[in-house]
Amino acid sequence: MKRLNLLALLAATLATPAFANLDMAKKNACMACHGVDKKVVGPAYQDVAKKYAGKADAEATLAKNIKAGGSGKWGPVPMPAQAALSDADAHTLAKWILGGAK
Repeated sequence: MKRLNLLALLAATLATPAFANLDMAKKNACMACHGVDKKVVGPAYQDVAKKYAGKADAEATLAKNIKAGGSGKWGPVPMPAQAALSDADAHTLAKWILGGAK
């Protein structure tokens, strides 16, 4: 029984970061314009992950883009700046997105 509880705790611990990041994306209204695997107004997170795959500075670049906003990278619709988002949260979201938003 103790082993089963330990396995359940471990599974919950491993699953929590992904849900926490999805929750963070929802809480900050990111999901209003982005889908995990489908373009909404902005690109799908999985497409963003593909674009930045293999780039050494991907997380820092994406975190900066999240906070600063911008236009022209994915079409004519600008992404509004998320200046109120902490640097740590921007990096958490960037890491989650680069991991395929899973």
